[in-house]
Amino acid sequence: MGAEIISSDRIPTDLVPVISVLCEVSRDVARIIAKGPLAGALGAGVGENTDGDQQKALDVMADEMFAAALGTAGVRFYASEEQEQVQELNPQGRYALAIDPLDGSSNIDVNVSVGTIFSIFEAKDDAEASFLRKARDQVAGGYVIYGPATALVVTFGHGTMMFTLDPESGRFILTDDAMHISDTSNEFAINASNYRHWSKPVRAYIDDCLAGDSGPRDRNYNMRWVASLVAETHRILSRGGVFLYPGDARPGYENGRLRMVYECAPIAFLVEQAGGKATDGSDPLLDRTAEALHARVPFVFGSAEKVDRVATYHDLPEQEISALFGQRGLFRG
Repeated sequence: MGAEIISSDRIPTDLVPVISVLCEVSRDVARIIAKGPLAGALGAGVGENTDGDQQKALDVMADEMFAAALGTAGVRFYASEEQEQVQELNPQGRYALAIDPLDGSSNIDVNVSVGTIFSIFEAKDDAEASFLRKARDQVAGGYVIYGPATALVVTFGHGTMMFTLDPESGRFILTDDAMHISDTSNEFAINASNYRHWSKPVRAYIDDCLAGDSGPRDRNYNMRWVASLVAETHRILSRGGVFLYPGDARPGYENGRLRMVYECAPIAFLVEQAGGKATDGSDPLLDRTAEALHARVPFVFGSAEKVDRVATYHDLPEQEISALFGQRGLFRG
């Protein structure tokens, strides 16, 4: 039985079949995850994807489940983190769908929230050209979070909505028709273990947050880091804050580790539609075009004021950034 979407009138008619299939497969994935070890070694390594990241058993399983179902829903082209090239699912399909089938899979075995991220474009005649285009061309973007509750968070360019899965009926029910990112949160998310590799603007921003109420920001901050993009996004959409995954000095990390097409672009779309901002550290992420299907990009998103402040640090002349490490107090408030 398909997964019914309550308040599907909020979804563009032509996209209802795609969203319905995404919900149906996500419901099945949620059931597998809920079984934990009873479903087998879901977190076992089974190989590497094209970027050299280890694939977990559930990564591959989820990818196969979504690919098998979406061809019946009007999806022509399917681009996945787990596949080197674009697949053509349905030559008569209207849409091109990019997906990270199981985001945060390193957290499966420790029972932390994971998710599925997706981006939808109108398909072009060329497979890769359908995805290598300005991120603002998306007609829909969203994620499903598998946690204490399973929820679909999605935008079609007219606000960000959340549908929560009722485990008894198997239906996704509209529970928030206008998510809005708070401006008042004092939280930031970044992997602080990489501090020594960051650029000076990123270190200066984090230093000022860590200085607390005796520093230039005049307030105390809390750090969060889940290492699951969906979990980080859901927290920020729910209560504000800022997330940073910058490029750094390590080989292979010049553009961070998050992929533009099927991770950053849809999250940026959701965040902007919820009143926040998303950048590559300086410029709006949605104005960028991916250079390759699996291309990575630095990513900063969250409450608008906080994202703007990170961009300000990046815009400072080198000598002023260097001075920040010896003399605080350039920024107030």
